Amino acid sequence: MYIVFLTYTRPMEEVEALLEPHVAWLNRYFTAGAFISAGRKDPRTGGMIMVKEMDRKQLDVILAEDPFQQVASYDVTKVNITRSANKFAALTGI
Repeated sequence: MYIVFLTYTRPMEEVEALLEPHVAWLNRYFTAGAFISAGRKDPRTGGMIMVKEMDRKQLDVILAEDPFQQVASYDVTKVNITRSANKFAALTGI
């Protein structure tokens, strides 16, 4: 799986202007089963997306569609989950 951290690079007004299409993009990939979870950083300097295992090139194509590409930088880390709490056992081995 992947953990994708977004860090805003533009003023919050520009981020807010793209929030609705960004959420629509998130919803599309949650529905498709590609995204596991997502949320804002606290303090609000960006966000995080957990992504299921896939080819990295496929992930790059998905990320390139995000409207936040205009206002954020992306840090993508591949993670091999080896342990999880019982409620998250399905993530182990992803």
